[in-house]
Amino acid sequence: MENVPSEGLGNLLQAVGDPLQFNPDLPPQDGQPMGAVEYKPMMAAVILIELASSDLWRNHLHRSNFTSCEEITSTEEGRRSAHSCRFKTAAASVREFFCTLVKIVATIRRLEELQCPNIAEVVIMWAWTTGALNAADRDAWNLVGGDMLRFYQTHGIGRLTSLKRHITDTTMETKHIEFLMAWYIGSPCRVGSVRQAIRSPPVLRGVSEWQTDLRVSQACQLRVLYHDDMGGGGCCGGINEEVNSSSGRSVTLDKFMAWGCDYL
Repeated sequence: MENVPSEGLGNLLQAVGDPLQFNPDLPPQDGQPMGAVEYKPMMAAVILIELASSDLWRNHLHRSNFTSCEEITSTEEGRRSAHSCRFKTAAASVREFFCTLVKIVATIRRLEELQCPNIAEVVIMWAWTTGALNAADRDAWNLVGGDMLRFYQTHGIGRLTSLKRHITDTTMETKHIEFLMAWYIGSPCRVGSVRQAIRSPPVLRGVSEWQTDLRVSQACQLRVLYHDDMGGGGCCGGINEEVNSSSGRSVTLDKFMAWGCDYL
């Protein structure tokens, strides 16, 4: 990423174009057909989205890089596909992207400048629900919250229903747990006001424990969404809604110390 000369960034991204419209089938060479090419277009599109968080790359992105992705992410299925690919890249090795809330805000703003509100909403959903960002950093979250509220006021408060569905969606549960296990290695804990990963010795936790953490996180996220308003009032009108886990058991918010309760 850092070794590309700045004068070549714009040309490179223009050459990449829209990855969802790229045809990976290579023409025959010397009369012989080329072998099959493994190409995952949504993964490529997600990497371009991630580049919007980089100070080096951000302003070199073009609207044409996101034309198809913007259309696809207008649907619930398209957003799930983008989140699935994002979990894969983040769980593997690419942690530089979206690593701070300031970068999240810069990404959202750049995508709006490129007239890609659907993709910007995917980034908001990622920041709000993933559990990777430091929820104890209130100043940074106030910045994100203010931008999020402005986004929904600009592009339609009705979009908040999609965020609510995303928070409670369980279709990404397995990938989300795999991501969290890779991100934290063991079990996350607090040291003072900072949440840190336990790396030595690792704390082994079962999948059911991670599922419980996700349920708690979902409850806390909904509580903030309805009551906190990222600064006061409740961005959904202060609706008081009972939150239950998918197993039917009521979640008692103030009795959990897992990462999910950082949202409280």
